[in-house]
Amino acid sequence: MSAVILALVAGAVVGLALGALGGGGSVLAVPALIYLLGFSPVGATTASLVIVTLTSVTALVAHARDGQVRWRTGTLFAAAGIVPAMVGGALASRIPAAALTAAFAVVAAIAAARMLRSRQAAEGTVTVRPGRAAAAGAGLGAVTGVLGVGGGFLAVPALVGVLGLRMRAAVGTSLLVITVNSVAALATRAGTVETLDWAVVGPFIAAAVLGAWDGKRLATKISGHTLQRIFALVLLAVAAFMLVDAVM
Repeated sequence: MSAVILALVAGAVVGLALGALGGGGSVLAVPALIYLLGFSPVGATTASLVIVTLTSVTALVAHARDGQVRWRTGTLFAAAGIVPAMVGGALASRIPAAALTAAFAVVAAIAAARMLRSRQAAEGTVTVRPGRAAAAGAGLGAVTGVLGVGGGFLAVPALVGVLGLRMRAAVGTSLLVITVNSVAALATRAGTVETLDWAVVGPFIAAAVLGAWDGKRLATKISGHTLQRIFALVLLAVAAFMLVDAVM
């Protein structure tokens, strides 16, 4: 199968995840870029940031039309992660490839566990604590910068558990957080973006953008809890595969 076709298929899956769940696209994009398309871990994380940024903007517009984006909350949450995202992006190229892959696998496993538990958190009421919100935003920014992930798969549980947003509002707001964090991380990788294989990254982005709109429509037909459980199980499998690959 040609690289372009693989990029189109992978891009569609990434877009569906971002559109339906408000996150998870980068956690699928990085493994796809590494194992299906032959990118290096550093190249994959940079390409993932480009893909996720453009796709998140598309999904953000779709959710904003339905009034499911809390602009003030999302901006404050994302602002705390800008500097950590830039610092993490600058450090990423100095981290050994195996360590980067292992760290990504661990974060993916944690994200899957959070997704499996998120239904119980969504049903409760949580008092917003600015200190915890800032700490969560800063931590998310650091993860975004180092691992080249948008952070939505961690932002949604954080927005629900720390700031008390309802699940659908958390999904929409996380896309704003993803966009801000990804742009900040990309700012420190500007010199590596032009070295990407755009013949592959371009079709990947196009399919992801279209998939994001389909994911938004899918989210209105299937319960968010069901979508999250399916995605979490896939994510656990990806995490296990990457962790084994890193230590072998």
